Amino acid sequence: MVRVNSLICINKIISHLAPQAFIFGNLIPYYDLEKNGDEMAEYQRNPDVIAALSEEQYWVTQENGTERPGTGALLNNKQPGLYVDIVSGEPLFTSGAKFDSGCGWPSFTKPVETQHVKELRDSSLGMVRVEVRSLHGDSHLGHVFPDGPQARGGLRYCINSASLRFIHRDDLEAEGYGAYRDQVEDVV
Repeated sequence: MVRVNSLICINKIISHLAPQAFIFGNLIPYYDLEKNGDEMAEYQRNPDVIAALSEEQYWVTQENGTERPGTGALLNNKQPGLYVDIVSGEPLFTSGAKFDSGCGWPSFTKPVETQHVKELRDSSLGMVRVEVRSLHGDSHLGHVFPDGPQARGGLRYCINSASLRFIHRDDLEAEGYGAYRDQVEDVV
């Protein structure tokens, strides 16, 4: 965990105003300071977690693989919760941003924290696409396409289930993600 005293002070002030606010152009999530003290979550690539990945999870996240369409464990998940990087634990998507695109992979309209997602040019397989990777875990997540629901921003983050860990809304506090509870909506 990293101590960031000035950010902690800002978050203490903001926590009285709103659960989230924009500071210096960046979204700063409210952290449960009572639970976390003066420490904030630090997400990083964890070699122990990587060593414990299944063969498919390793292939997808570390070797830029793609699970077969329609086979991902989270494809049809309709529970309310948060999707995090399986390697680093950094928050990536919420159930409220998930939609059924019919493509065979979990699809989301937007990341919960844009700073946790990197978008890179991918010219593999004889085509140009935009690869999506987690910032701290550097896990290959999938790709983003401009054919999502227009009313929700027009993007489709097509993500491999093997790169994600799902945390149910009821477990967010216990797993250290309580700051995201207000961003998790019921899935209709």
